[in-house]
Amino acid sequence: MLEVKALSAHYGKHRALADVAINVGAGQVVSVLGANGAGKSTLLRCIAGLMPTDGASFVLNGKPLTGLKADQRVEAGIALVPEGRGIFGDLTVRENIFLGAYPRRARASEQRNLARVLELFPRLRERLTQSVRTMSGGEQQMVAIGRALMSSPDVLLLDEPSLGLSPLMVSELFKSLARVRDDRVSILLVEQNARRSLALSSRGYLLEQGRIVGEDDAQRLLASEAVQRAYLGG
Repeated sequence: MLEVKALSAHYGKHRALADVAINVGAGQVVSVLGANGAGKSTLLRCIAGLMPTDGASFVLNGKPLTGLKADQRVEAGIALVPEGRGIFGDLTVRENIFLGAYPRRARASEQRNLARVLELFPRLRERLTQSVRTMSGGEQQMVAIGRALMSSPDVLLLDEPSLGLSPLMVSELFKSLARVRDDRVSILLVEQNARRSLALSSRGYLLEQGRIVGEDDAQRLLASEAVQRAYLGG
């Protein structure tokens, strides 16, 4: 599905990522765990084509993404929900969601995708004409994910989706993400709640100072004492 190799990136003279290699299989959820500043958000931005890389290789469904611009990667099947959501507060829920249907790959399935988004997030159905700025953080996150799903992605990149949400909204969000996974949409997940993240995932990577320092089955990572101490508060 998605293969990333030899990914290095810099902010000026600061090295943010060094020779990172990851892969996400069809219908898999894969977590990336790491401390603040480890390079997790940079990893997602590089895959989405939002920042330059040093000689990296990106392949999606056997086709190279290397050298493609961000909008071309969306057309290829990549969708990013950034930290902070990136929604347009003055627009309505409907207007925000339909911005995700702009890619050519999504136009023929626009109504089917909308129906699925509203099935996943039923409270949005009641708020289609509401200004997004007036919604709760959890509802705004639903809008952001719904907009990404409108592009018919093969791989969904999620950056801290539960940040700032109430425990109840976090539970609701992760139930919805499980249903997205069950629809065979792959997810690469960066998430502060490492327990939730690994419970949803099939595999996980450990990122430290821009380097991958570990990879394993998600359940083994959950059971690891070292991972518990470093990332799970155990």
